[in-house]
Amino acid sequence: MKYSYKTNSVCSREIEFDLEGNIVRNITFYGGCNGNLKAVSKLLEGQTVEYIEEKLKGNLCGMRGTSCADQLAIAVRKAYDSQVN
Repeated sequence: MKYSYKTNSVCSREIEFDLEGNIVRNITFYGGCNGNLKAVSKLLEGQTVEYIEEKLKGNLCGMRGTSCADQLAIAVRKAYDSQVN
C-alpha cells in the first residue's frame, strides 16, 4: 500500500513509500538534500519498519530536533501501525 507523510521541521516536505506488511519499498523524498536522500532511499529499499527505526530514529539535523531520516522512521512506524490497528 502506498503512503504519503507530510514532514515536520525539515527541508524535505513530504515522503512517499510503499509498505508491504512491514517491508518498506519505493521511498521518495520531496525536497531536502536530493543526493543524500536518494542514497538513503536506495540503502533502505526492502528493509523492515523495525530496521529503519533502529537505524534512523532520533537522528538529528543541526538544532532541528529531527532530520529527514528521523522523519522517515516516524512515517514508516505510523503507516505500519495504521494498517495493523
